[in-house]
Amino acid sequence: MADSDTRWKWGVLTARRLAPEAAIDGLLLRGRATPTPRQLAEVGVTVATLREVTTAEFLRAAVAPDAYDVIVLACVGGAVQAMLHGLGRALTGGAVQGVGEAGRTAGASDAETGAGAGGGAGGARGGAGGAGGPARRRPVVVTGYVGVVYEKLADGLLLRHGADLVLANSPYDADRFRAVYEGVGADADSVVECALPFLEGTGSPKKPAEGAADDAADGPFTVVFAVQPSVPAGRADRAYLLRRAVGHALRHPERDVLIKLRSKPGEHTTHIEELPYQKLVRKLPGGRDGADGGLPPNCRLVYGNMGEILDRAQHTGGLLVTVSSTAALESLHRSLPTAVLTDLGVREALGNHYFTGSGCLASWDELDDGLLPEADEKWALRQGVRGQDGFATARERVTTLVARSASRGLPPLAPYYTVRTAPGYLPGILRRYGLEPDGSTSGGAAGGAADGLEAAGGLTAAGRGVVRRVVREAARGAYRHGVQRVAPLIRKAGEL
Repeated sequence: MADSDTRWKWGVLTARRLAPEAAIDGLLLRGRATPTPRQLAEVGVTVATLREVTTAEFLRAAVAPDAYDVIVLACVGGAVQAMLHGLGRALTGGAVQGVGEAGRTAGASDAETGAGAGGGAGGARGGAGGAGGPARRRPVVVTGYVGVVYEKLADGLLLRHGADLVLANSPYDADRFRAVYEGVGADADSVVECALPFLEGTGSPKKPAEGAADDAADGPFTVVFAVQPSVPAGRADRAYLLRRAVGHALRHPERDVLIKLRSKPGEHTTHIEELPYQKLVRKLPGGRDGADGGLPPNCRLVYGNMGEILDRAQHTGGLLVTVSSTAALESLHRSLPTAVLTDLGVREALGNHYFTGSGCLASWDELDDGLLPEADEKWALRQGVRGQDGFATARERVTTLVARSASRGLPPLAPYYTVRTAPGYLPGILRRYGLEPDGSTSGGAAGGAADGLEAAGGLTAAGRGVVRRVVREAARGAYRHGVQRVAPLIRKAGEL
């Protein structure tokens, strides 16, 4: 189950790595960043079935008898924590008991993943620790991060604690994850080192990227500028980066500069984009209402699958430029020259501090002068962008746990956070996803609101479905309008 486009990609590909022969059911958690059909098509991964669900609907599907061997949670940390508590309640009939109630031992849960896998293998915890209570047959729960982890490390990890497997995308991340869990007295055996699933070159055939030419292998030197929805956040900084990309295209008319966008206006991704580059382009000299207003002929906005666009750059001996996008790891995996921009400083708020020691830090001035950064091989190995099959250990752990679940059962899920260890924090997180403090479903928030409509009198099932869709789309439209139109105006007025 996933809650955004990038987590959907991570979740489905992770499920395939863990259980190559399994049938995969895709569940999209209904919310702010639920991907659109266009975004799903751009990601380019397919599943046996796909549907949008609320929290309550997910829990019903997940605990149905013999429904799933493995559940991959590809969501934000709060959503993962809520699903763990909801699963614990649904499976045992009582509130989960975690590390606070059982000698501080538990699994771990990292929720940037999402897809339910049925028919083979499963996520693994690394041990039979837990919160106590009888072992029973249940799905193995797996979670992890979709990319670079450069902020809120402890917060995100503890919100994901309780899953059987917490996948770490590199040796570096595995060490950090274990240190956090051990530091709070939790069992760190659930942390399993693997790799980002899209670094191993699998996936369904993908359509050509929208805006990119088909004759990539014969095309000019290609510079891919991978922009990010929320980094940097300010208008001035985003406009500066756009001007520099345009300036590079003007200075090198023999090159193609592709400004790779994450979403179209009105769509949402993992992070909120208040100032889309599509709008900033129209402010450039010569800008117009067209998609590429103000851009020179060899510079254009493109959508599409990042892997395919990077393949084009690789075939043309090109270059990837970004502030701190996970695309940098995909680029390094292809041995493509990769530049992590220092123009706005090397700062935690930008995430580019993660790349210190990589050999990739560079400025637009240096790139204009012809620099092609070369990655430090030791750093690349440490960050998991080089090497062989990174999922062998995780597959073995999953297989072991699925077999154990079928033969003698697995212990109850045991998140670190419970109403005893975090009474001022956990209930608010659960409420956001329509759950009570004990993990039972309620009539409010994300999951329960839509379900509550079914209790409305005088409507047929079909009528209630129409009402739910209308209300949901209206709410999403209002939210997008507030984020992209109202909030920037309020901030601008405040600056005045």
